[in-house]
Amino acid sequence: MPLKLGQPLPEITLKQKTDSGLVDVSLRRNVGKGKTVILFVPLAFSVVCTEELCKVTGLLDEYKKLGADVIAISVDSPFAQEAWAKQAGISVTLLSDFNRVAVKAFKVKDTRVIPEKYNLLNVAKRSVFVADKNGLVVHSEVKRDPASMPNFAKIKKAVEA
Repeated sequence: MPLKLGQPLPEITLKQKTDSGLVDVSLRRNVGKGKTVILFVPLAFSVVCTEELCKVTGLLDEYKKLGADVIAISVDSPFAQEAWAKQAGISVTLLSDFNRVAVKAFKVKDTRVIPEKYNLLNVAKRSVFVADKNGLVVHSEVKRDPASMPNFAKIKKAVEA
């Protein structure tokens, strides 16, 4: 069962690749300041994940005006994420969950073969969590179908509430 409404964001630090190297980023970095939107995507460079994060990139100014921090997480290496962001024009903070710490803590590790023809195991389920200023989950959505996009209207509503 994924993280439930009212539960606190886990105390997890993941890696981000920046121009100055690898840096540690806490999922709770915005607690006390504003809301946090955490998006889990299965794999870098995949069509649906690229489409989703390009859409979110287009919404970043809107989220920022609402005081929300937006983070996207995949199980890819931070180096693959950096290349993906540059190629696709993604400016969302990308965090690497290469060791599957976050997917386990949020309980969104997909143990099915996704998609079947590629035989890829243990990626993140496409999902989103919104936490309030206190770091408590106020919205969650976990997609069973990895090709299905999250409901961006509901995400925005949770950030505005």
